[in-house]
Amino acid sequence: MEIVHVYTKLRSEFGRECLFSDRPAELLVDVPPDPSLALQFIQKTHRDQAVQACRDMSEHQVNTERFESDSCGINHVEGGWPKDVNPQEMEQTIRFRKKVEKDESYINSILQLGSAMEHCIRQNNAVDIYQEYFEDEEEVEESQEPPSAKTINVFRDPNELKRTVTGLSWHPDGGRKLAAAYSCLEFQKTSRETSLDSYIWDVENPNRPEMTLKPASPLVCLDYNPKDSHTLVGGCYNGQIAYWDTRRGSQPVEVSSVEHSHRDPVYKIIWLQSKTGTDAFSASTDGQVLWWDVRRLSEPTECLVLDPSREGHLDRALGGVSLEFESTMPTKFMVGTEQGVVMSCNRKAKTPAEKIVCTYDGHHGPVYALQRNPFFPKNFLTVGDWTARIWSEDIKESSIMWTRYQMSYLTDACWSPVRPAVFFTVKMDGVLDIWDILFKQNDPTLSLKVCDEALYSLRLQDNGRLVACGSQQGGATLLEICSGLSTLQKNEKSLLAAMFERETKREKILEARQRELRLKERSRSEQSREEDTGRDDGDDPPDQLISRAETDFYSVVETETRRRRDREEQNVCEEKEVKDEDF
Repeated sequence: MEIVHVYTKLRSEFGRECLFSDRPAELLVDVPPDPSLALQFIQKTHRDQAVQACRDMSEHQVNTERFESDSCGINHVEGGWPKDVNPQEMEQTIRFRKKVEKDESYINSILQLGSAMEHCIRQNNAVDIYQEYFEDEEEVEESQEPPSAKTINVFRDPNELKRTVTGLSWHPDGGRKLAAAYSCLEFQKTSRETSLDSYIWDVENPNRPEMTLKPASPLVCLDYNPKDSHTLVGGCYNGQIAYWDTRRGSQPVEVSSVEHSHRDPVYKIIWLQSKTGTDAFSASTDGQVLWWDVRRLSEPTECLVLDPSREGHLDRALGGVSLEFESTMPTKFMVGTEQGVVMSCNRKAKTPAEKIVCTYDGHHGPVYALQRNPFFPKNFLTVGDWTARIWSEDIKESSIMWTRYQMSYLTDACWSPVRPAVFFTVKMDGVLDIWDILFKQNDPTLSLKVCDEALYSLRLQDNGRLVACGSQQGGATLLEICSGLSTLQKNEKSLLAAMFERETKREKILEARQRELRLKERSRSEQSREEDTGRDDGDDPPDQLISRAETDFYSVVETETRRRRDREEQNVCEEKEVKDEDF
């Protein structure tokens, strides 16, 4: 028989908290000391040992899961129309709108919505959400932070055989994308396994390119259309021009024919300011500048041979490696050549000889970069050999400002689009230099080591905050510039205008002085030449002049032989006298 005892408890008492109460102290046990036990203890020798109270920690490396993003496009169309009505057709929309307005339900719905709309309108009128409360207060100048730049992303060539980033172009709408042209410009270094592709990158996703451009020959340069953000034009290594529409895929929409293209690599191509937005022009080391309409690339619309003698001979033409076009001066353009000469040209000149207006000679090597100042178009920046130079259109003999000779070769440069006194240069040692000529002229304001290989291309975003640098091993580094170098400073335009004017006047004075010295030297040489011709009898015929010269020659010879004979006779006489004295 099993003994069972059942405990019972109210359900409300389950899980109740403990109730404590105060009570007086209570002695449970008392152990008094025993002195006899102390005799049994053995004294131990004292030892000092240092102890550090710290937690044991170990270091581990963990690779987190990489975040990958995909770009998806969405086409937004005007909604609210029936399927049989095309919102793009104005006649259909007008007909449907008139039909709806005649309906009684339309009038009732408008009357019902009218009260709600009136409430919202009254609410908007009551509070001005765009009111600026502190517009009357004076701006407090912020403390000047030291110039700095930080790397945001690095876009690397996904192919095994790395190629040089030879061209960069920012997306015109906000600069969310960066197009990069990849090619190998080193002589006989291209192999059959080298990829021909170039890429368009999303600035927030460096893991893989957003789009691949597949030309027939490697791209050396490319440029986004400022009027249509979906179209690009690129110059190829074999001299062809390719045109892409990103909505149609990776293959080019149009490619120029080989027969009517450049004969050398296309080093620069720029979109022109036109009504259609489809005109561009390109320069190559074959000595030609060609104008194109991308809607029909079968042949160029116009051609200019860069012959400095203005005779149009292609064998004497200078090879173009850089171009400059300013939309405020639609007929003017400039070409930087591989001989160190900058050519200023006018497209609308009547004759080909008048198209080359003037030349500027100041570099020992190819002019790799050429750009007008966006705030002062009369002044332009060039980069070639080991220096960067700032020129004025009025001074053709020399630049008005220049940097000191650098230790490494300069490969590209550009002005800041927001600060007129700031420009950027990249060098073969992988250094990006930022110059603020109002701050100091001899040294850059900020020098940043971007990578260990040479930098070949440079392009700034339109807001002046982001700069992209292309390297020799296919890396495009994206850097963010500090606000001090990307924000317009107080009185900067007026100060720079005064500086340019002062330097231009100085160069004009020096040029006038040099011209005066040359004239003096020329007049002095002409006077000396006239005196020489005055001494000579220029009226005698050639036969008399020849006979006179022969007579003079023979007389000189006879005089010399007579003098030598007299000297020998004198020596013989002296020897005889010495012998007689000895006897």
